[in-house]
Amino acid sequence: MTIKLAMHTWPYASNPRWLPAYTLEETLRRIKEIGYDAVEIGAASPHVFPQALSDARRKEIAAMLRDYELTLCAMLPAHGGGPGNNVASPVPEEREWAINHYKEMVKLTADWGGNRLICLPGWTIFGTSAHQGWDWAQQAILEIARHAQDFGVEIIIEPTPEDSNIVNTCDDTIQMMKDVGESNVKLMFDTHHVITLGEVMTDYVHAMGGDLVHLHLSDNERLPPGQGIGDFPALIKALKQIDFDGYLSMECGWTKTGLSPDWVARTSLEYTKPLVDAVN
Repeated sequence: MTIKLAMHTWPYASNPRWLPAYTLEETLRRIKEIGYDAVEIGAASPHVFPQALSDARRKEIAAMLRDYELTLCAMLPAHGGGPGNNVASPVPEEREWAINHYKEMVKLTADWGGNRLICLPGWTIFGTSAHQGWDWAQQAILEIARHAQDFGVEIIIEPTPEDSNIVNTCDDTIQMMKDVGESNVKLMFDTHHVITLGEVMTDYVHAMGGDLVHLHLSDNERLPPGQGIGDFPALIKALKQIDFDGYLSMECGWTKTGLSPDWVARTSLEYTKPLVDAVN
């Protein structure tokens, strides 16, 4: 079992801010040069959006990943804006669009050598009951997971309490996985969300146990790990205790102006790598 490190593309990719913005080619080059061997790609323009990718462009990206010897550790469909990508939307057409979007992301993930796709279970709109929102999300994830089985892709449920209101807590995430009931549905969490809730990261690790396969690493206020109040040495120790075998993806550094994406990537690696090397 090995704990591995990856860099997320968000700080380079105009999410949620428009600037700074870099091409995917430039982003991958910088991430590799800084010292990462894996990348998590956020599915939003200008980097990756299925509807804006020609067959030729898809092949170019696959070749780039091979040329830079970067493992695609996961992909993350963005939610909000445009069609919303909300699997719990009260608008049937939007729910259908979101499910089809995830299915397209499954194929992209597999085509680019990845095997994990993060799933955000959506949010309820005023007038939709919590029970109905949960049911729509559960049915959508079930359909997506069954589709993903044909491609060898795992669907990883992420709780996002700062941004949504269906799957918020550790218990919510575990329960959704159980309700979906497919073997290729697993769990993850984002340390920033846990810190924001005032909860303890190691509690999530031990509660999720062997179903925990991926993490987003970020300190409070989306700072790089080690720049805030998060107890990351304890987190890495807890991951070792459960024999975690997956990636810690640096999803941080875009909520404050003036933060260089390269500084975010480099600072995150310089702080986290010694902690991981000590337990691997």
